[in-house]
Amino acid sequence: MVDRVLKVLGAAHEGAVGVLLADGSEPGPVYFDIGSGAHMPSSREWHAYDGRFGRPQAALLRGICSCGWRGAAQYPLDWASLPVNQPLYEADVDLSGPIADYDAHLSVIRDGTIPLPAELVGLLTELVRQLGGLTDEEPLVTLKALADIRQVIAETGQNAAYEVADREVPLEDVAAALGTSEAAARTYLNDYLY
Repeated sequence: MVDRVLKVLGAAHEGAVGVLLADGSEPGPVYFDIGSGAHMPSSREWHAYDGRFGRPQAALLRGICSCGWRGAAQYPLDWASLPVNQPLYEADVDLSGPIADYDAHLSVIRDGTIPLPAELVGLLTELVRQLGGLTDEEPLVTLKALADIRQVIAETGQNAAYEVADREVPLEDVAAALGTSEAAARTYLNDYLY
């Protein structure tokens, strides 16, 4: 549930598998020439750096995050064991290391957020359980409950955002408490204030 909350608060912590070239540099996006036209599609997906068609060839993989974090561990790509004329995404490449490193980074972010009281966690867990059970049996009841919850969220969120503003809580503290970037925290607060 926390990962979904972090996602709602902005793409401050979207993880991916990143690449490094043989010289240790992090390459820019790979562009795909699809013929004439003003738009040229691009990608930063790890498998686009396969060395085919003049593209850069990845030497190392690592976990990365949209917040700027880069995993310290680097995982070499063994090109001798990879198919030569096959797209890299079709090869059997072990991505568990970079993914585990990103998950560890996300755990640090989660641990840095403000903890919820156990009673509130229990209430939220019970709410999710009950709504999940109702969805299959009584979808209209679920939708009505969600409409009511939206109203509660809007009112309570506005009150909390005004209180944060009245107390002049620094935006960096709000971002840290929510586990997101300052820009995403500002947007989140503004959604309640305006």
